Amino acid sequence: MANPKLKSLPQGTNVITRRKPAAAVKTAYSPAEREEIFRRFSVQRPEPRGELEHTNPFTLVVAVALSAQATDAGVNKATRALFKVADTPQKMLDLGEDKLRDFIKTIGLYRNKAKNVIALSQMLVDDFAGKVPETREELVRLPGVGRKTANVVLSMAFGQATMAVDTHIFRIANRIRLAPGKTPDEVEARLMKVVPKHYLYHAHHWLILHGRYTCKARRPECERCVIADICKSPEKSSDVPAPLVELPPQAIGEAVE
Repeated sequence: MANPKLKSLPQGTNVITRRKPAAAVKTAYSPAEREEIFRRFSVQRPEPRGELEHTNPFTLVVAVALSAQATDAGVNKATRALFKVADTPQKMLDLGEDKLRDFIKTIGLYRNKAKNVIALSQMLVDDFAGKVPETREELVRLPGVGRKTANVVLSMAFGQATMAVDTHIFRIANRIRLAPGKTPDEVEARLMKVVPKHYLYHAHHWLILHGRYTCKARRPECERCVIADICKSPEKSSDVPAPLVELPPQAIGEAVE
């Protein structure tokens, strides 16, 4: 059977097309609540910093790669002496894998990490003229460097707004229902949408530090939390926010895990 002819509309008729509504971002907080959460974090820590000691982009890459399944404090203790003798890819190659292991043997999985550090140093020399690349796609090519490490380097070394989802951020995003997700990549994508853009550059440090010192894994210390009244976590034990005051400067290298 032939298709029926469509009737033409009278000239001058306006055609209204309906657009699909944009998918809602998965979060328990309104835009105003999210703005207030990060405003308070910005008052508490105006200039948050990562707690891994480093002297340049290369030593930062190495420190972050070594920090997997280890504490920042433990990594700092091991790298202070290491970076005095090997703070460039070529110097690390000159040091060699055996001597490198001696410097980092107090860190978990140190044998495999030593292999990766030597391999990434070799790739930096061979493929990048000894310089740390400034794109995520190039960084994740380096042995032992995953998306989280790449995001940390892009943020701390090159000033890019990224969201490095570690265990603290993954826990916080799900616990307080800010950006719940089943995987770090899912949480990262949602946080990049829900965090107010003007707070995004520091947001991953605020969330890491909040998880490390306040919203702890075993028991969140809600009595010390500046967003206790806004927080929608079913685990919270207080609705009274802690006084909103600027914290003392961070003691980099002395992080308490």
